[in-house]
Formats: sequence, C-alpha cells, structure tokens
Amino acid sequence: MSPPVVSGRSPAGGRLRLAVGGLSLVGLVAVGLVTHGLIAERLGADDLAADPTTREVDADASAETWAWRLPAGFPEPTVPADNPMSTAKVELGRRLFYDSRLSRDGSMSCATCHRQELAFTDGRARAVGVTGEVHGHGAMSLANVAYAPHLGWDDPRVEQLEDQLTTPLFGHAPIEMGLHPRDGSIERLRTDWRLQILFDAAFPDARGTATDAVTWHHVGQAIAAFERTLLSGDSAFDRYWHQGDEDALSNAARRGMRLFFSRRLGCSTCHGGFNLSGPVRFVGARAREPRLLNTGLYNLDGESTYPPSAPGLVRHTGDPADRGKFRAPTLRNIAVTAPYMHDGSVATLDEVLDHYAASGRAPGPLTSPLLRGFQLSADERSDLHAFFDALTDTTFLNDPRFGPPDRRTP
Repeated sequence: MSPPVVSGRSPAGGRLRLAVGGLSLVGLVAVGLVTHGLIAERLGADDLAADPTTREVDADASAETWAWRLPAGFPEPTVPADNPMSTAKVELGRRLFYDSRLSRDGSMSCATCHRQELAFTDGRARAVGVTGEVHGHGAMSLANVAYAPHLGWDDPRVEQLEDQLTTPLFGHAPIEMGLHPRDGSIERLRTDWRLQILFDAAFPDARGTATDAVTWHHVGQAIAAFERTLLSGDSAFDRYWHQGDEDALSNAARRGMRLFFSRRLGCSTCHGGFNLSGPVRFVGARAREPRLLNTGLYNLDGESTYPPSAPGLVRHTGDPADRGKFRAPTLRNIAVTAPYMHDGSVATLDEVLDHYAASGRAPGPLTSPLLRGFQLSADERSDLHAFFDALTDTTFLNDPRFGPPDRRTP
C-alpha cells in the first residue's frame, strides 16, 4: 500500500527555533519536506548528537491538505471537521500509540492490546488492564476502524475514535490504562521536547498562546488520526475482487468465497460489503443504524442471558430484549485474530463454523433469526478455510508506517 499523499502549501511560512540542552533546533516539522514517518527519523536522538547544527523546516504541518490513497474498492473515510488529518498529526499519533507513558505505571501502551502482526488485536480471549484486571471483552481489531459507525463491541453511542479513546485511558470499570485526566500524568509528555515539537507541528493553533499544545484532548485527536490510516485492503481476496488479478485466489479459495457469499450459509448477511463487517460509514454514505445481534453464544437461564461480565447491549439500554447483542466485527485478517467472539470463548475457525452450523452453541429466545444453521462437507469446510486465509493482508501486518516509531519507514 502506498503512503498517504500530502499536498498544498502552508499559508504561514514562519519558523521556530527551540533551544534544547544547548542545541539550537528547529521546533516545527515540514510536511512538504518529509514523508509520513520521516519526522521521527530526523528527530532521532542519535542523529541530533551526531549533527547538532540548526535545521530549518516549514512551520505549519497541520495546515497542509491530506489526500487519501485508498485501497481499490475503498471509499473515503469520514473525518470529524474539528480534527482534520495531517501528516504531522498522524506521526504524532503513531508515537503516542506506542508510548507506554499513557498508562499508570508505564507498563502498557495502546499497542499492548493492539498488535500490528495480529491485525491490531492481542491474541487474548479477553483483554487485561494495567492492574491485571481481566475485561469482559477481547480487544477488537483496528483494521479499517476508520469506517466503523460505532466503536467497541456493544455500545452504539460511541461513534468517534476521539471519544472512544477516553475509555481505555481513563475508564475505571474496567481499568485499562489506569490514568486520570487530572493526575498530572500529562506532564510526562510535556517534559519530552521531541514530543513537544510534534505536538506543536500537529496543533499549530496552540502556538503562541497560553494554551499548551500537549493536552489530553490533542492526545486523543492525534491517536484517532493515526488509527484512521490503518487501512487493510491488499489481501489475496482484494487483489482478486477489487484489482482484477485472476491468479490471486486458488480454486479452493474461490469455492470458499462462493460458499461464504451464498444464501445457504448466509455469512455475508452480517459480514458483507468491502469491509466484510456490519454497517460502515464513509463520505457520501447513507446513515445506517448500528446493527447488534445475539448469536446464541450463551443462554444461562433459558432467557438468552449472557454472563454478567459481558451481557451485551442491555448493559447500556437496560432493555431485556438487548441481552447478548454485540456488533459484527470485520472478518479481514480473521486467520490471525484468534480466539473469536466478543469474549474469545471460541478458540478456532473450525469452532466458529461449528457454532453457526448449529444456529448457535446455546440458542435461546433472543438468538437472531439470521442464524438458520447449515451443513458442511469436509471439502466445503476446507474451502472455507482457504477463503479465510485469503483475507489475510500481509502488507498491512508488516507495513512499517503502522509499526513502532523506531522502525524505519520509507
């Protein structure tokens, strides 16, 4: 996947010099002079030590216009008007995403629960917070999260990544990162002059004012901007379906694809569209209500009740009819995101197929009627596995632009 294109000129060509440890250093980073990720390289401590000369670059990084380079078949993601995309903001967000100072004791970062090689999941059945508390839900994949009309497994009220981030940072039921917005932990970031440079570049409106650019609000905006760039659309399935590469899919994967999209199995009823998920949001799309379903995973009392650690949508609405309802996640990169379901209680893709073939392992009165059950031969099961493997986007799983900031990027 090609890196994002940045175009346009800064309306202000100002420059800022910042003295750090006796070194004269330019404080702001040029989008026009650096590509995504090169900021980190040019601000590396080793490089500065080797060449302590003044470097001058254009000032207004976030005034530049962001232009998406999207995978074939992908529409443009929606971006909040109050948090426009910029290369400087995305680079800052990447650094913060991998920064363990965003946890109470410095032991966790966002990337702890969202590992790139696992399509930004963590391989656990249920996530574990900084205090060791086991959560009710597993960490969802962040692949193509820019298109999600709501975030998380069961709360349709959280619609923007900027708002969602407050839950892992400051939430206490359960505790994830374990911070408090007024506990002074933001000072850990303010004392890092390299981050200060990136904050100033990403949020130039804060320069020259009494308001410091390093705020929790800006932390959330920067990480959200980075997460919107996590686009996965270069699997073998994509190359076949969207790019016209007839050789991209094996015969088995093609047969599995036809099964997946068939009326008999009905998989694509909940996992359809370009993202193989429930409803998506993008520029020009008609607004659609979130869709959460009970898939018959639990039926503790004959009334479709789920365990109290993860009861479903009912946790937010109080409506008993919402017991066990959860969002249908994307199936992209599904072969690397085990275990499955909202609580990781289904270990393998074979068990997933068994679950749906049986119309749910514990069907109850609230189980969705979309689960009709089906039968699979051994060959059909093998073909479905070949299709699931063809949904793995190895480019996405290894793209250095999405990895830790110490990884060199092109």
